[in-house]
Amino acid sequence: MTGSASGIGAATATLLRERGAQVIGCDLNDADIQADLSTPRGRQALVDQVAERGPIDAVLAVAGGGRTGLLETNYFGAVATLEGLRPLLAQSDAPRAVAVSSTSSLAPADERVLQACLDGDEAAAVALANAEPSLVGAAGAYGAAKRALNRWVRRVASTPEWAGAGIALNAVAPGVVDTPAASWIFASEDVRTAVETASPQPFGGFPGRPEWVGELICWLAGADNRFVTGQVVFADGGAEVAMIGDLHWR
Repeated sequence: MTGSASGIGAATATLLRERGAQVIGCDLNDADIQADLSTPRGRQALVDQVAERGPIDAVLAVAGGGRTGLLETNYFGAVATLEGLRPLLAQSDAPRAVAVSSTSSLAPADERVLQACLDGDEAAAVALANAEPSLVGAAGAYGAAKRALNRWVRRVASTPEWAGAGIALNAVAPGVVDTPAASWIFASEDVRTAVETASPQPFGGFPGRPEWVGELICWLAGADNRFVTGQVVFADGGAEVAMIGDLHWR
């Protein structure tokens, strides 16, 4: 599990350990494996160190957020984690993978940035985002990274390398959750009100709890998930449906 030291990652790790799972945590600090997923070197270090520990049953790409390296960590780091550890997953009897997205992925971003991500051209994606910040849209590079991640999951989940190998791959897109990464939202009442107005969470309240999202991740990552793959599941108190309604079904 990446992003295991705080927020949704820490809450999910606690739930899994309470249920008897052995969790290999990865984060910048305070983790079994310390690696910086915003860099190619850090991504390879993660894969190498996990490989030393033998086969695994699930990969949870939770790491994200941050104020810098947003495309690098939230898209390229997540995809490198999932792809790099896929051969180890394939050795499991019930392999599962989950990436953590966000309701920020609902904000449109320029197709050139998204396509550079999906093409694996990290240098081009970052250069475009830095040269013209407007290209990443209202949710910034974070939202663009998560939007690209959703599209990647939808594109590869049904392929021979994933579903064909018996590996379920899904994404969970949380709304605003009470985590250290979201603390900037609550530092100002004006910001909190603006965010809650733009992204209302009528079920469960604002903000949500990290363990509520963790429960969904645990199920998707478990052997009981026998028939769900390629889905972007919004765990957001109803924010996604409040914002876009039945758009996908028209």
